[in-house]
Amino acid sequence: MSTAAEFNIQYCQYLDPEGKLLPGVNAGTLPNFARDPQELLKMYRMITLVRTFDTKAVNLQRTGKLGTYPSALGHEAAHVGAAAALRPEDVIAPVYREIGTQIWRGVRMVEILRYWGGDETGNDFVNTRHDFPWCVPIATQTLHAAGAAFAFKIRNEPRCALAYIGDGGTSEGAFYEAMNVAGVQKLPVVFYIVNNRWAISVPLEQQTAAQTLAQKGIAAGMHSVQVDGNDIIAVRAVMEEALQRARTGEGPTVVEALTYRLSDHTTADDASRYRNADEVQQHWHLEPMKRFRNYLVNMKAWDEAQEQKLKDECALQVEEAVKDYFATPTAPVTAMFDNLFANMPKRVAEQRDEAVHFSMMHKAESHA
Repeated sequence: MSTAAEFNIQYCQYLDPEGKLLPGVNAGTLPNFARDPQELLKMYRMITLVRTFDTKAVNLQRTGKLGTYPSALGHEAAHVGAAAALRPEDVIAPVYREIGTQIWRGVRMVEILRYWGGDETGNDFVNTRHDFPWCVPIATQTLHAAGAAFAFKIRNEPRCALAYIGDGGTSEGAFYEAMNVAGVQKLPVVFYIVNNRWAISVPLEQQTAAQTLAQKGIAAGMHSVQVDGNDIIAVRAVMEEALQRARTGEGPTVVEALTYRLSDHTTADDASRYRNADEVQQHWHLEPMKRFRNYLVNMKAWDEAQEQKLKDECALQVEEAVKDYFATPTAPVTAMFDNLFANMPKRVAEQRDEAVHFSMMHKAESHA
């Protein structure tokens, strides 16, 4: 029997867990941006801001001042590295955890807080109006990204779409449908799998028998690659290459970033019920922020005094966003309906009226 076809999945990594260049990697083999200390520091500052904000958001939820919130702890390099590779005119279709990408692209922290505080207008971004809003339904955002990419191709615009998806989302039919049309039409889109090993309480090995998630793109005829998602240099390098391929008509790419969810799935979850502490501790040794900081220190671009100053600056920025959030009037119950359709369907209008009715009843009971 002859071989019909053979494929391989390449893996990209530059930094080891201690922040040192891997054997065989040197200044001459690093991507151009990685030779520019100022460019690296820009990414590190964003990672620090993201982690500061994330910690504060979890604390706000725990004290009853924010709704259910999905922590991005451990995902910072995967999110910021990808964001740094994008152009402003590109479009992202996020899931619900990509705060590093969104803040980099201009989404305000107060908008993120407003959304997770129950105000749908937090999705109405002031700065990045062409980016898609948060998407809680799993995998549907991949179809949105494919549609946007199709529009770019029809209009002959040198723009790309980037669709985020988690490891669990790759089991959804929408993911395969989006990849299929993107592969057939050679659309300028990148499907970005942030593989944090856990689809809520389901481990990766119970999600798929595939050796990698990246190889799922091969069935759709797409270039597919895996990257160390805790190595921000590798993430940005792989994403730049994927976006360049898309932008120049070479078609879509699937990028699988291997990272780990260091926190609960959301603040409504208790990961200790299904993950053992030893596993989590092992992945803390691989986390991206310390790795990147060690690299910057080793190249004499960073020191402890700068670190403390940055932490103070980030804390101040986050506190200002929290003040703005607290100063925002509470959204009426109608807000969740009024921003869905240009022309509200009858069934939605009926639901809106019912919600108003029960809201008024609740207010009356609380004042009784």
